[in-house]
This record gives sequence, C-alpha cells and structure tokens, in this order.
Amino acid sequence: MAENLRIAVIGAGMGGLTAALSLAQAGHNNISVYESASNLGFVGAGIQLAPNMARILDRLGCWQAIEADAVQCANTSIREASSDNELGYVDLGHVRDKFGYPHMVGHRASLANALCQSCQKEPGITFKFGSIVSAARFGATPTFRVTPARGGEDDGAYDVECDVLLGADGIKSPTRVAMLQDLGITASVRDSGQAAYRIMLTRAQMQHDAALVRLLDANTVTRWVGEQRHIIAYPIHRHQIYNISTAQPDTHFAGAPDAQYTTKGSKAAMLNVYRDFCPTVHKLLNSVPDDDNDAGAGAAGAVVEWKLRVHDPLPTWVHASTALLGDACHASLPHMAQGAAQAVEDGAVLGVVLAPARLADGQPAAIARALRVYERVRKPRAEALVALAAENGRMMHLGAGSAREERDQAFAAARAGEGRVPDRWADAGVQAWVYGADVVDEAERLCEVEGLGGEAKTVGEDTR
Repeated sequence: MAENLRIAVIGAGMGGLTAALSLAQAGHNNISVYESASNLGFVGAGIQLAPNMARILDRLGCWQAIEADAVQCANTSIREASSDNELGYVDLGHVRDKFGYPHMVGHRASLANALCQSCQKEPGITFKFGSIVSAARFGATPTFRVTPARGGEDDGAYDVECDVLLGADGIKSPTRVAMLQDLGITASVRDSGQAAYRIMLTRAQMQHDAALVRLLDANTVTRWVGEQRHIIAYPIHRHQIYNISTAQPDTHFAGAPDAQYTTKGSKAAMLNVYRDFCPTVHKLLNSVPDDDNDAGAGAAGAVVEWKLRVHDPLPTWVHASTALLGDACHASLPHMAQGAAQAVEDGAVLGVVLAPARLADGQPAAIARALRVYERVRKPRAEALVALAAENGRMMHLGAGSAREERDQAFAAARAGEGRVPDRWADAGVQAWVYGADVVDEAERLCEVEGLGGEAKTVGEDTR
C-alpha cells in the first residue's frame, strides 16, 4: 500500500523537516530522515517568519509554539547608511488583516525545534543521526550509501534502498551533484561575491545605551543601506535578543575551498567594513564581544562571517523517484528573507502530491508523476524569488550616481503614497504575491487537474 512506501529524506533542515512532517500527516508511516549531525541541537541567528510560512506551519500544528517566542513586526524603516536619514517607512500592521498572519521575526532555533518536536511525535518518522549520505543512484528504486559520522570512511557503512528519495541536503547537496551527473547536466555552485556577518546581541550587551535599548524594545525592522553593503536588524526572542545581519563584498573567502562557507570573523575587520555607516550602527557593532569567551552561552554576539554562494538554475528538480528541495535546488541570497519559507513551501507541497491516496498503487510511475506536479507548483515561484532577491540586493547596494538618486526619489514618492517601494521586500504589491500565495491549495488544485485525486489526507486545516 502507498502509505508503506519507503521515503528517505536527506537532511533535517527546514525543508527536510517540513517534508517529513507533511508526509507523515498525509498518512505515510515509513519515513526516514538522514542527518549528518549527531543530534538536532539547533543554533543559528534570527529568521523572518512571513505569512506564507506561518500559514503552512499552522496547518502542521507547530506555529503556536514558534509564535509565542517571536516578535511581531509593526513597521520597517529603510535608512541611508551614513546619515541615518529615513528613506522609506512601511507600516506592516495591515499584513495580518490581508494575509491572515502577521509578519513576525524569531530565532531560527525556535522554528527548527518546533518542527523537530512535531516530527518526533509522529510514529511514521525515524531520525538517522550521524549519517553521511553519498553515492546516490537513481531510478524506480533509488539507493544511496550511509557512512556513520563517527567512523572512518568504510567503518559501518551500509546501503539503503527506498521508493522515494528527497534531497533536502542544502546548497552543498551531494544528492544534487549525483543527480545532475546522472542526467548529464552542468549547473555549478558559484560565488555571489557577497558575504554576511550574522550577529545576535543580548539585552545585557545593549543595556549600556538607551538608544540601543529602544531599538531592542521596538517592533521595527531596520535596514541601513549603503554602497555595496547593507545591514538589517530586528529584535527576536521576546525582545531579549537583537539580531543583526549584514551583506558586504566578499573579501575574506577569496580562494577558499568550495566546502568552506563560514569563518570566525574579526570584530576589527567588521568595524572597518562599516566605518562610514552612522553612529547608531557603530554603537551596535561596538557592542559585539571581542571574542567568543566574552559572548556568553551559545556565543551570542560573536562575529561569524558567512560566504554567500548560490548555484545556477537547474533544468529540473526531479529524476524518476527522486526530487530536490530547499537550498539543494533554489539557494537564494537573503535579500527577500524567503529562503526558509520557500523550503517550507517545498515540504508542504510534497506532502500534498505524495499523499498515499494520490499515488494509486504506489508504483514508480505514479511517484514520478506526482513529483512532476510538485516541480510544476514550486519551481517557477521559487526561482522567481531567487531572481528577485538578487535584484533587490543590487537596488539596495547602489553607489553614488543617477540610479541611486532615482531610487531615493522613488522612496520619497512611496512615503507620500505614490508608487512602489524600491525595497521589494517591503513593497505591498510584492508582499501580496509572496505572502498571499497558498501553495498547498495550488498543489491540491493541480493534482485534481492532473487526475491525482482521491480523498487524500494532506496537511490540516487552518486553525484561525
């Protein structure tokens, strides 16, 4: 029976966890999640929790816990970096009324933990921690090799056969590499030319300055934009942590191996990169501890720099009974704050198209057909958002000249109620497209059109 299909999910990030949970709630009872880490002790920085993500998480039953720890965004302020003059201001109070959920910001660990805990309540999901996956082979019954992370290259390695293989293994995805090789496709990971500092300051680290405390206590997302650089910052964790994320030209990873995506940053180097930004930014960055030992538990506030890599658009995400999701197939620059949300959308749609009642006899042809429906729903939207994020970064990073003058005039016009906000993340029209989409409903409609009907049990109904 279709509910007994052997489903292997490679990677326990946002996409992998959402896919596993959606599939279990759709009726599957033989889902294995392979994760290279030894446990799901989640870390990470802040994350934006947009309504299109919240809608799915609520249906899956894990939004309430995430929402309780998050901060609702009342507005966003886009400011010129050196002068601190406000270029644009957008009230976000309408977001809940329009889309059913507010725009919130939270800690990445809260999101991941809520998904993980919901997965662990499902008897049909088994986690395989410390599992390094390689040598994927494709076809009607995909196979791959699992090597325990604790051992040597061949210490305890074993082969796995499955009926459905879902590659949620991130931008460095070995599943994608093997799949493209098998298909004879070249689509390489490439440098974006950008890097990012991701910093979290605690209330204790900010309490020395009343202006910084006001930032922490406000419900505002602030973006300081300058030539080739910007900073976005907002409070998370019930206003106890201030999350700061930057984007700047990549200088420290030059010549780095492809496997290297993060490095311990230098506070002095970071201050130099943003030396011409306004005094408020200087106060924030000077509040960062000088080393990990001063950062306290979890190294909150320590300087870590991330290399921002993307990969060429893929001709396909699907190969027979295998599909890619999340950063494995549509890694994005962070300038639209939709990376995790798009992975969550992927996982939810997989729960729809692969629902047991839609797979008839559960044969490989039915699985392949369902995965093609998944690709039709998700690929155009995710790739359009990847392109929009890149475009938005270019718009925010303009240097002196006529293009920047036109952008700033457009900001002024938008404040007066005329025209669009140049920061597409804050533009009402773009928000309507991004936040208003219900990919679960879209997938269900396309399944009906394609004859993948039946009384399918998919992700649950909205609770509000």
